Amino acid sequence: MKKCTAAILSAVTLCLILAAGQPSAAEKLPPLGRNVTIWFDTGGPVGGPYNTIVQNGALQAASDLGCDLKLLYSDWNPEKMIDNFKTALAARPDGIVIMGHPGDGAYAPFIQEAFDAGILVTCVDTNLPQALEKYKSRGFGSIGTDPDVMGTTLAKEALSQSGLKKGDRALIWGLKQLEERGRRARAMIRTLEEAGVVVDYIEISPEVDKDTSMGTPIITGYIGAHADCRMILIDHGALTSQMENFLRAAGKGPDAIFVGGFSLSPATASAIENGYVDIVSEMQPYLLGYLSVAQIVLTQKYGFTGLELDTGGGLVHKGNIGLVAPLAKQGIR
Repeated sequence: MKKCTAAILSAVTLCLILAAGQPSAAEKLPPLGRNVTIWFDTGGPVGGPYNTIVQNGALQAASDLGCDLKLLYSDWNPEKMIDNFKTALAARPDGIVIMGHPGDGAYAPFIQEAFDAGILVTCVDTNLPQALEKYKSRGFGSIGTDPDVMGTTLAKEALSQSGLKKGDRALIWGLKQLEERGRRARAMIRTLEEAGVVVDYIEISPEVDKDTSMGTPIITGYIGAHADCRMILIDHGALTSQMENFLRAAGKGPDAIFVGGFSLSPATASAIENGYVDIVSEMQPYLLGYLSVAQIVLTQKYGFTGLELDTGGGLVHKGNIGLVAPLAKQGIR
């Protein structure tokens, strides 16, 4: 009996000694991102509906992790994204988050320069496949959704919901000229044409890309010249958010034309509720911001390799908008 009691006391004593060396659940650990500085290109303009949600996620991550975040704005201009990257490089931060729109070729020398200088780089929204292959082991990640999958899925669902048939007319307004980013528009064109739909395509100009209000005459002019258009697919989150305004300006009421697009925002959620937008594919941009900042911090602290994360959130339409509209109006979804 004495031996048993002694063994129990020894075990309890050992547990107490071990527990004394471990932090309790209530003990506050230091912020993981302390003394880490990250420069973050949101991609769009100040106050843009899509990149503001990306920015909100990045700011929340910076607050949670205790790191210093510097924000950049590129007006969705690939050349400006490169210029902003150079500016960030010159500041010698710990990490830089970029949008992949300019493509691998344009970014290659500057990403190399960054890693040579010990600066981490990671990519969101639009992938840079060559950079990912070359630098993944050094922390270069890719957070977003495959553009071809997004475009194909949206176009197929739009065909199913709209009832368009062979010979009907549709407009796709996109950015197919961009190397990787353009895969989404090209996928939508391919899917509709394979279904026998007559596809008109308009490339989004840099001016409209920067200032969506300049898209009004594009849509009103097109609809005026093509009264038989039954579907419009918008390869652009910020322009999707303006479709209610564009259609009202063109004299079209709710459900007059089937409209599909990308990314939620307060205006897009309202347009879905009002019948001016029918379906939206969501990349969940808040996660692009949050997870990319976490990627930089974790790699800077512990050397984790780059993450490949698919943030595709499925399709939002009138049947389920009520679930996410409150979050859209808060700039989270």
